[in-house]
Amino acid sequence: MESRPSAITVEAGDSRALRCHRLRAAARDAAPAVLGFAMVRAVGVAVLLYWGHRRGDPALGRLATIWDAERYGNIAMHGYDRGLPVLATSPQAWNAYSNLAFFPLYPALIRLVHALTSLPVPHAALLVSWLASLTAAWGIFAVAAWRYGRHTGVLAAVLWGALPHAVVESMAYTEALFTALAAWSLYAALTQRWIWAGVLCALAGLTRPSGMALVVAIDGAAAVALVRIRRRPARQPAKARWQLCLGAVIAPLGWLGFVTWVGTRLGHWDGYFAVQKLWRSRFDWGVTTVRQLVRVFLHATSVPFAWVVVALVLCAAIALGAVTVAHGQPLPLVAYSVGLLVIAVGDSAFFGARARFLLPAFPLLLPLAIGLARVRSGSVRVLLLGSTTALSALYGAYLVFAVGHAP
Repeated sequence: MESRPSAITVEAGDSRALRCHRLRAAARDAAPAVLGFAMVRAVGVAVLLYWGHRRGDPALGRLATIWDAERYGNIAMHGYDRGLPVLATSPQAWNAYSNLAFFPLYPALIRLVHALTSLPVPHAALLVSWLASLTAAWGIFAVAAWRYGRHTGVLAAVLWGALPHAVVESMAYTEALFTALAAWSLYAALTQRWIWAGVLCALAGLTRPSGMALVVAIDGAAAVALVRIRRRPARQPAKARWQLCLGAVIAPLGWLGFVTWVGTRLGHWDGYFAVQKLWRSRFDWGVTTVRQLVRVFLHATSVPFAWVVVALVLCAAIALGAVTVAHGQPLPLVAYSVGLLVIAVGDSAFFGARARFLLPAFPLLLPLAIGLARVRSGSVRVLLLGSTTALSALYGAYLVFAVGHAP
């Protein structure tokens, strides 16, 4: 007798086909945003390649190995320190810092790609970062388009690629990977996919210390959603409650897990914070930032040009943060942006890195994207985006080749 497929098999096949169809449709919708972002970053990388060629200094090699990029590669190949460095009293020495300050997901992905492809570690690091940046652009588009429409979503992704410090998105750094995970975690929360939101948030928490800002955003949004469900329980199935709670429980596990592991490795519960002190990083409620801003604006001629740009970016970010709050963005986006602002302003670490800390705060760009979307003249919009892209590319090359410290 001829066997017939069961109803369960047919239903499973239809479900897979439906998911594939939705994924293809989502990819088509996001294609202009991802391609626009890729074109902007391609301009930036092209300027780097030209500048490096003129100097006899290969740009891709610098993107993959300078500053923290080299540390990530070393972790990928050799693992973490087993204790605090002996020369901790000499902060200027290379070995006075511990690599336990760097979260593990990015080095783990570098090692995986290296093992699967046999690419050299620096090339594997760049591949992970570049793929993550494209995924981040898609996630930024998804969040912005869900709330404000496709046109705004495309512009938000392109603007993210044209920020003053967007060169970091093309370096072997963690900002691109963290932004990708954060954007999709926030999208999952906005669309009530709480388990996915928690899992992606946990992975983001394994990527950067600022993952705690995303944890606050996801768990805060989950708490508000749970209160709403409890007020109107008849309208929500029981499944929605346990998924929401499970997602909220999963969200902080990545960040807490690594901090706990570092404490265990060093033999005391606050080991991770001891490591951060070696990097002169502690939360001082913005005292150091205010002092540096005063120094920059009152004595601009005596400070590095890169610091002036960082100061301007910080002020613009604070202003955009106020706009996002007043504009009524969804709670997860506001909490995430404010959390990253608090970390960037409140930390006492190296002032020149503050603008880089804010690269993942893409919701701050949404007011700008909304404004650009309302510009009726397409030529004016192209002129604005083209100018921004050119300035970003030139400044990125300046950061990589002319500045003697990490951005």
